[in-house]
Amino acid sequence: MNERILVVEDEPTIATGLKDDLEMEGFSVEVVEDGAAALGRILEGRFDLVLLDLMLPGMDGLDVFRRARLEGDRTAVIMLTAKGQEVDKVVGLELGADDYVTKPFSRRELLARIKTVLRRGRNGPEPGRTYRFGEVSVDIGRCEASKRGRKIDLTPVEFKLLRVFLENRGRVLTIDDLLREVWGPDAVLTDRVVYTHVHHLRNKLEENPRKPQFLIGLRGLGYRFDG
Repeated sequence: MNERILVVEDEPTIATGLKDDLEMEGFSVEVVEDGAAALGRILEGRFDLVLLDLMLPGMDGLDVFRRARLEGDRTAVIMLTAKGQEVDKVVGLELGADDYVTKPFSRRELLARIKTVLRRGRNGPEPGRTYRFGEVSVDIGRCEASKRGRKIDLTPVEFKLLRVFLENRGRVLTIDDLLREVWGPDAVLTDRVVYTHVHHLRNKLEENPRKPQFLIGLRGLGYRFDG
């Protein structure tokens, strides 16, 4: 397997347990205990996945994630959250985190979520496929989108959502459809997460986001992509 995982966790007992469990599964694991160190290691680009605790000394997990994304890093991230961190969890998902696990978590659940996220990355997009609508071009193989020749900065989750719309042109997709296809069948998220990401996509793709031409909302049904 040899996939590389960075564990960002300041509780020594939890960090040691995670490292031991993941290494038993065949992963290569590194542990850091604070946000500044985590950001540095993430930006070096040596990992396939980051397990990121949100409660860290100094720079918290959300700041680490936000800064890494601003620097252009697209490493898969699973957030480790405590009960009562609902707001932080939603913010993290809106920023483009791939998944979250709430403490205390079971070893089986965590491993299942890790393998699901890594499997998505291994399968990756199909090379050579390009979609065009309006003045937007989307290269599936390169995970890139541009508008009038200028690159559109999409988060990983926004790109996954756009890809689902592109591959289902003209079809009505419910909120449940989008949650399942983008975040996975086991994700427990509110409808607001989908609304927020569609809103961001409209702002980046549509000429007039208030009167969308491509991402059409259908009250009580869901969304349809008319590109």
